[in-house]
Amino acid sequence: MLNWQLTVAVVAGALVGLGVFLLIRETSPATPALGPALRRLHPNPERPARIADPGSQDLAWLSGATRWLRPPHKELALLGKTPEQYALSLLLSVLIGLATPAVVTIALSAAGISLPVVVPALAGLGLAAGGALVAHQDVLSKAKQARREFSRAVCTYLDLVALQMSAAHGPVQALERAAKVCDGWVFDRIREALRLAQLQMHSPWDELRDLSDQIGVPELGDVGSIMQSSGTEGAQVHETLRSRADSLRDQIRTDNLARAEAVTGRLDIPGALLVFVLIGFVLYPFLARI
Repeated sequence: MLNWQLTVAVVAGALVGLGVFLLIRETSPATPALGPALRRLHPNPERPARIADPGSQDLAWLSGATRWLRPPHKELALLGKTPEQYALSLLLSVLIGLATPAVVTIALSAAGISLPVVVPALAGLGLAAGGALVAHQDVLSKAKQARREFSRAVCTYLDLVALQMSAAHGPVQALERAAKVCDGWVFDRIREALRLAQLQMHSPWDELRDLSDQIGVPELGDVGSIMQSSGTEGAQVHETLRSRADSLRDQIRTDNLARAEAVTGRLDIPGALLVFVLIGFVLYPFLARI
Protein backbone atom coordinates (compact mmCIF):
# COMPACT_ATOMS: atom_id res chain seq x y z
CA MET A 1 0.00 0.00 0.00
CA LEU A 2 1.34 3.40 -0.96
CA ASN A 3 2.25 5.67 1.93
CA TRP A 4 1.06 9.14 0.86
CA GLN A 5 2.86 10.93 3.66
CA LEU A 6 6.17 9.37 2.70
CA THR A 7 5.56 10.23 -0.95
CA VAL A 8 4.76 13.85 -0.14
CA ALA A 9 7.84 14.04 2.08
CA VAL A 10 10.11 12.67 -0.65
CA VAL A 11 8.68 15.00 -3.32
CA ALA A 12 8.95 18.02 -0.99
CA GLY A 13 12.52 17.16 -0.10
CA ALA A 14 13.44 16.78 -3.77
CA LEU A 15 11.90 20.16 -4.66
CA VAL A 16 13.56 21.93 -1.75
CA GLY A 17 16.89 20.31 -2.65
CA LEU A 18 16.54 21.43 -6.26
CA GLY A 19 15.77 24.97 -5.13
CA VAL A 20 18.80 25.04 -2.81
CA PHE A 21 20.98 23.69 -5.64
CA LEU A 22 19.82 26.42 -8.03
CA LEU A 23 20.38 29.13 -5.41
CA ILE A 24 23.90 27.90 -4.67
CA ARG A 25 24.60 27.67 -8.41
CA GLU A 26 23.57 31.29 -8.93
CA THR A 27 25.40 32.72 -5.91
CA SER A 28 28.67 30.86 -6.48
CA PRO A 29 31.32 32.87 -8.42
CA ALA A 30 31.59 31.89 -12.05
CA THR A 31 34.61 31.92 -14.34
CA PRO A 32 34.66 35.08 -16.48
CA ALA A 33 33.61 34.31 -20.05
CA LEU A 34 36.07 35.56 -22.65
CA GLY A 35 33.89 34.67 -25.65
CA PRO A 36 31.18 37.38 -25.15
CA ALA A 37 33.88 40.04 -24.65
CA LEU A 38 35.60 39.05 -27.90
CA ARG A 39 32.28 39.02 -29.74
CA ARG A 40 31.56 42.56 -28.51
CA LEU A 41 34.93 43.73 -29.81
CA HIS A 42 34.62 41.84 -33.13
CA PRO A 43 30.88 41.67 -33.84
CA ASN A 44 29.15 40.29 -36.87
CA PRO A 45 28.57 43.25 -39.23
CA GLU A 46 25.13 41.93 -40.18
CA ARG A 47 23.99 41.73 -36.57
CA PRO A 48 25.12 44.40 -34.08
CA ALA A 49 26.41 43.03 -30.81
CA ARG A 50 24.58 43.70 -27.60
CA ILE A 51 25.81 43.77 -24.06
CA ALA A 52 25.37 40.30 -22.59
CA ASP A 53 25.70 39.12 -19.06
CA PRO A 54 28.55 36.61 -18.75
CA GLY A 55 26.51 34.71 -16.19
CA SER A 56 23.89 33.99 -18.83
CA GLN A 57 26.17 31.31 -20.28
CA ASP A 58 25.55 29.24 -17.13
CA LEU A 59 21.80 29.37 -17.81
CA ALA A 60 21.97 28.14 -21.39
CA TRP A 61 20.01 25.06 -20.35
CA LEU A 62 16.98 27.30 -19.84
CA SER A 63 17.06 28.68 -23.39
CA GLY A 64 14.50 26.11 -24.53
CA ALA A 65 12.02 27.18 -21.86
CA THR A 66 12.18 30.81 -22.97
CA ARG A 67 10.73 29.91 -26.37
CA TRP A 68 7.27 29.19 -25.00
CA LEU A 69 7.36 31.49 -21.95
CA ARG A 70 7.39 34.57 -24.22
CA PRO A 71 9.40 36.79 -21.84
CA PRO A 72 9.02 40.60 -22.02
CA HIS A 73 12.22 41.31 -23.92
CA LYS A 74 12.12 45.12 -23.69
CA GLU A 75 11.51 45.07 -19.96
CA LEU A 76 14.29 42.54 -19.43
CA ALA A 77 16.70 44.56 -21.58
CA LEU A 78 15.87 47.67 -19.58
CA LEU A 79 16.57 45.86 -16.30
CA GLY A 80 19.74 44.29 -17.67
CA LYS A 81 18.44 40.72 -17.37
CA THR A 82 18.36 37.88 -19.85
CA PRO A 83 15.39 35.67 -20.79
CA GLU A 84 17.17 32.77 -19.08
CA GLN A 85 17.27 34.70 -15.80
CA TYR A 86 13.58 35.47 -16.22
CA ALA A 87 12.82 31.78 -16.77
CA LEU A 88 14.90 30.88 -13.70
CA SER A 89 12.95 33.31 -11.51
CA LEU A 90 9.67 31.79 -12.70
CA LEU A 91 11.00 28.29 -12.08
CA LEU A 92 12.10 29.11 -8.54
CA SER A 93 8.72 30.72 -7.80
CA VAL A 94 6.90 27.64 -9.10
CA LEU A 95 9.11 25.30 -7.04
CA ILE A 96 8.56 27.32 -3.88
CA GLY A 97 4.81 27.31 -4.51
CA LEU A 98 4.78 23.55 -5.00
CA ALA A 99 6.97 22.81 -1.97
CA THR A 100 5.21 25.05 0.56
CA PRO A 101 1.98 23.00 0.93
CA ALA A 102 4.00 19.78 1.13
CA VAL A 103 6.14 21.15 3.95
CA VAL A 104 3.06 22.42 5.79
CA THR A 105 1.39 19.02 5.36
CA ILE A 106 4.42 17.25 6.81
CA ALA A 107 4.46 19.63 9.79
CA LEU A 108 0.75 19.05 10.40
CA SER A 109 1.24 15.30 10.09
CA ALA A 110 3.97 15.45 12.74
CA ALA A 111 1.51 17.28 14.98
CA GLY A 112 -1.10 14.57 14.46
CA ILE A 113 -3.27 16.43 11.96
CA SER A 114 -3.80 14.60 8.67
CA LEU A 115 -5.06 16.24 5.51
CA PRO A 116 -6.33 14.63 2.32
CA VAL A 117 -3.79 14.43 -0.47
CA VAL A 118 -6.01 16.54 -2.72
CA VAL A 119 -5.66 19.58 -0.42
CA PRO A 120 -1.85 20.01 -0.64
CA ALA A 121 -1.90 19.04 -4.32
CA LEU A 122 -4.42 21.72 -5.27
CA ALA A 123 -2.82 24.23 -2.93
CA GLY A 124 0.58 23.55 -4.50
CA LEU A 125 -0.76 24.09 -8.02
CA GLY A 126 -2.47 27.30 -6.96
CA LEU A 127 0.60 28.65 -5.18
CA ALA A 128 2.81 27.68 -8.12
CA ALA A 129 0.62 29.59 -10.56
CA GLY A 130 0.39 32.52 -8.15
CA GLY A 131 4.16 32.56 -7.63
CA ALA A 132 4.83 32.61 -11.37
CA LEU A 133 2.33 35.45 -11.80
CA VAL A 134 3.89 37.44 -8.96
CA ALA A 135 7.38 36.97 -10.44
CA HIS A 136 6.16 38.14 -13.85
CA GLN A 137 4.36 41.17 -12.42
CA ASP A 138 7.45 42.03 -10.38
CA VAL A 139 9.50 42.26 -13.58
CA LEU A 140 6.87 44.47 -15.22
CA SER A 141 6.61 46.72 -12.16
CA LYS A 142 10.38 47.17 -11.85
CA ALA A 143 10.65 47.85 -15.58
CA LYS A 144 7.89 50.47 -15.41
CA GLN A 145 9.65 52.25 -12.57
CA ALA A 146 13.02 52.00 -14.34
CA ARG A 147 11.50 53.40 -17.54
CA ARG A 148 10.21 56.44 -15.66
CA GLU A 149 13.64 56.95 -14.15
CA PHE A 150 15.24 56.60 -17.58
CA SER A 151 12.89 59.23 -19.03
CA ARG A 152 13.79 61.69 -16.26
CA ALA A 153 17.49 61.08 -16.88
CA VAL A 154 17.03 61.60 -20.64
CA CYS A 155 15.45 64.97 -19.86
CA THR A 156 18.63 65.96 -18.03
CA TYR A 157 20.73 64.50 -20.84
CA LEU A 158 18.93 66.69 -23.37
CA ASP A 159 19.82 69.83 -21.40
CA LEU A 160 23.44 68.73 -21.07
CA VAL A 161 23.76 68.01 -24.79
CA ALA A 162 22.21 71.40 -25.57
CA LEU A 163 24.79 73.09 -23.32
CA GLN A 164 27.61 71.23 -25.07
CA MET A 165 26.27 72.24 -28.49
CA SER A 166 26.02 75.86 -27.34
CA ALA A 167 29.70 75.65 -26.36
CA ALA A 168 30.58 75.00 -30.03
CA HIS A 169 31.29 71.29 -29.62
CA GLY A 170 30.56 68.85 -32.42
CA PRO A 171 27.52 66.56 -32.24
CA VAL A 172 29.53 63.41 -31.45
CA GLN A 173 31.67 65.19 -28.89
CA ALA A 174 28.59 66.82 -27.34
CA LEU A 175 26.91 63.44 -26.84
CA GLU A 176 30.03 61.92 -25.28
CA ARG A 177 30.89 64.87 -23.03
CA ALA A 178 27.29 65.19 -21.80
CA ALA A 179 27.18 61.49 -20.92
CA LYS A 180 30.33 61.81 -18.80
CA VAL A 181 28.93 64.58 -16.60
CA CYS A 182 26.42 62.55 -14.56
CA ASP A 183 26.60 59.22 -12.78
CA GLY A 184 23.99 56.50 -12.44
CA TRP A 185 22.89 53.37 -14.24
CA VAL A 186 21.05 55.34 -16.94
CA PHE A 187 24.13 57.29 -17.97
CA ASP A 188 26.16 54.08 -17.73
CA ARG A 189 23.89 52.57 -20.39
CA ILE A 190 24.21 55.69 -22.55
CA ARG A 191 28.01 55.73 -22.21
CA GLU A 192 28.16 52.04 -23.05
CA ALA A 193 26.06 52.62 -26.18
CA LEU A 194 28.32 55.47 -27.28
CA ARG A 195 31.41 53.36 -26.61
CA LEU A 196 29.92 50.51 -28.60
CA ALA A 197 29.22 52.85 -31.51
CA GLN A 198 32.83 54.03 -31.42
CA LEU A 199 34.18 50.46 -31.43
CA GLN A 200 31.91 49.41 -34.30
CA MET A 201 32.50 52.61 -36.29
CA HIS A 202 28.79 53.46 -36.18
CA SER A 203 27.20 56.86 -35.77
CA PRO A 204 26.26 57.47 -32.11
CA TRP A 205 22.72 58.63 -32.90
CA ASP A 206 21.98 55.34 -34.67
CA GLU A 207 23.24 53.45 -31.62
CA LEU A 208 21.08 55.58 -29.31
CA ARG A 209 18.03 54.86 -31.47
CA ASP A 210 18.82 51.14 -31.40
CA LEU A 211 19.11 51.25 -27.61
CA SER A 212 15.81 53.15 -27.47
CA ASP A 213 14.07 50.43 -29.50
CA GLN A 214 15.70 47.70 -27.43
CA ILE A 215 14.57 48.99 -24.01
CA GLY A 216 11.34 50.74 -25.05
CA VAL A 217 12.29 54.34 -24.16
CA PRO A 218 11.31 56.52 -27.16
CA GLU A 219 12.67 59.68 -25.51
CA LEU A 220 16.23 58.44 -26.03
CA GLY A 221 15.45 57.85 -29.70
CA ASP A 222 14.41 61.50 -29.96
CA VAL A 223 17.90 62.52 -28.85
CA GLY A 224 19.39 60.43 -31.66
CA SER A 225 16.98 61.82 -34.26
CA ILE A 226 17.69 65.42 -33.27
CA MET A 227 21.45 64.93 -33.23
CA GLN A 228 21.36 63.18 -36.61
CA SER A 229 20.12 66.37 -38.23
CA SER A 230 23.08 68.19 -36.71
CA GLY A 231 25.62 65.55 -37.75
CA THR A 232 24.41 65.06 -41.32
CA GLU A 233 22.83 68.42 -42.22
CA GLY A 234 24.86 70.73 -39.98
CA ALA A 235 21.74 72.19 -38.36
CA GLN A 236 21.90 74.17 -35.13
CA VAL A 237 19.88 71.96 -32.82
CA HIS A 238 20.53 73.35 -29.33
CA GLU A 239 17.19 75.18 -29.34
CA THR A 240 15.45 72.02 -30.52
CA LEU A 241 17.10 70.06 -27.73
CA ARG A 242 15.98 72.60 -25.13
CA SER A 243 12.40 72.65 -26.40
CA ARG A 244 12.29 68.84 -26.42
CA ALA A 245 13.62 68.81 -22.85
CA ASP A 246 10.94 71.31 -21.79
CA SER A 247 8.15 69.27 -23.40
CA LEU A 248 9.48 66.07 -21.83
CA ARG A 249 9.66 67.80 -18.45
CA ASP A 250 6.02 68.89 -18.81
CA GLN A 251 5.04 65.34 -19.74
CA ILE A 252 6.82 63.91 -16.68
CA ARG A 253 5.11 66.50 -14.46
CA THR A 254 1.71 65.60 -15.90
CA ASP A 255 2.30 61.89 -15.35
CA ASN A 256 3.38 62.51 -11.75
CA LEU A 257 0.24 64.55 -11.09
CA ALA A 258 -1.94 61.83 -12.61
CA ARG A 259 -0.34 59.17 -10.39
CA ALA A 260 -0.73 61.41 -7.34
CA GLU A 261 -4.42 61.94 -8.10
CA ALA A 262 -4.89 58.19 -8.53
CA VAL A 263 -3.28 57.49 -5.15
CA THR A 264 -5.39 60.22 -3.53
CA GLY A 265 -8.53 58.69 -5.04
CA ARG A 266 -7.67 55.30 -3.54
CA LEU A 267 -7.23 56.93 -0.14
CA ASP A 268 -10.88 58.09 -0.22
CA ILE A 269 -12.09 54.49 0.13
CA PRO A 270 -10.74 53.83 3.66
CA GLY A 271 -11.86 57.33 4.66
CA ALA A 272 -15.42 56.55 3.58
CA LEU A 273 -15.34 53.22 5.43
CA LEU A 274 -14.15 54.99 8.57
CA VAL A 275 -17.11 57.38 8.34
CA PHE A 276 -19.53 54.44 8.15
CA VAL A 277 -17.88 52.86 11.17
CA LEU A 278 -18.25 56.07 13.18
CA ILE A 279 -21.91 56.36 12.14
CA GLY A 280 -22.42 52.78 13.32
CA PHE A 281 -20.94 53.59 16.73
CA VAL A 282 -23.18 56.64 17.05
CA LEU A 283 -26.40 54.86 15.99
CA TYR A 284 -25.82 51.62 17.91
CA PRO A 285 -27.01 52.90 21.36
CA PHE A 286 -30.28 54.19 19.86
CA LEU A 287 -30.88 50.98 17.91
CA ALA A 288 -30.07 48.85 20.97
CA ARG A 289 -32.79 50.65 23.03
CA ILE A 290 -35.38 49.94 20.39
